[in-house]
Amino acid sequence: MPFFRRSPKTDAATDQALARTKTSWFGRIGALFGGGSVTEELWESLEEVLIGADAGVSTTMDVLERVRAKRPRDGDAVRAMLRDELVAILETPAQQPKGRLWGDAGEAPSAPQVVLIVGVNGTGKTTAAARLAYAYQQQGQTVLTAAADTFRAAAIDQLRHWGERLNFGVIAHQQGADPAAVVFDAVEAARARGADVLLVDTAGRLHNKQNLMDELTKIRRVIERHLGRGPDEVALVLDATTGQNGLAQARAFIEAVEVTGVILTKLDGTARGGIVFAIASELGLPVRFIGTGEQPEDLAPFEPGPFVDALLAMPATAEA
Repeated sequence: MPFFRRSPKTDAATDQALARTKTSWFGRIGALFGGGSVTEELWESLEEVLIGADAGVSTTMDVLERVRAKRPRDGDAVRAMLRDELVAILETPAQQPKGRLWGDAGEAPSAPQVVLIVGVNGTGKTTAAARLAYAYQQQGQTVLTAAADTFRAAAIDQLRHWGERLNFGVIAHQQGADPAAVVFDAVEAARARGADVLLVDTAGRLHNKQNLMDELTKIRRVIERHLGRGPDEVALVLDATTGQNGLAQARAFIEAVEVTGVILTKLDGTARGGIVFAIASELGLPVRFIGTGEQPEDLAPFEPGPFVDALLAMPATAEA
């Protein structure tokens, strides 16, 4: 992830965003470990906690089966092994990047680098676009955005507001215009202005509306024709409070536009932060960023080790 690195500040923000999750479902895990004997009741309790926290039935059963096969001697060993398994789940898709910018995918493509931002209504795509723009700007990058949500005038106005507040350009047409035409003009403008990054904010759409999903495919083709490659990253913005329903949304977007990573919003508003494990395990997608608040800087790079350590209340000496 070239422009966004872990820091004590982002660690603290992540910890704060996880507060509700840690005091609810995952908060129960701490009480299960005490160095005592490993009982069947312990395994059943872990299963209940993980499934209840939206980790998913399949993911939960696979993880616990692997931990049990290692025959841990006591509760502390169970927690350590569980930690390693959960971290591995989150790290695996990140180590096999589908995009060109946010993983160890080799040399970055030539400018403008294009990030397509997709998702259903109400997940916070426009705010995520603004926060990404802010993060790039903090690293000295010039950013242009495309207001490709032409269904709602409010969406165009919202992106323009962010652009004025954070000083990044916005390419927009009138409400009702062809989103692909907006993207066409935005790519041309990004080239003409020498922008480093183009962020494309698309309309929220129901994942089961094929005509709207086809529109995303059209936008992707426009980018391919102009740059000789598709979007460098396709970021699916998921609302953490939707839980397992988010997986159905993700599958539809994966099919339409080849999603490369996830931005998880509203994590601070849910007690079920385990959805990150289902995203990584069942969809093979890396969670790249998490929303940690309401301000432009409240977008943190997702770090599997510290995230799992915070959930499991691991000792401070645990390796990240």
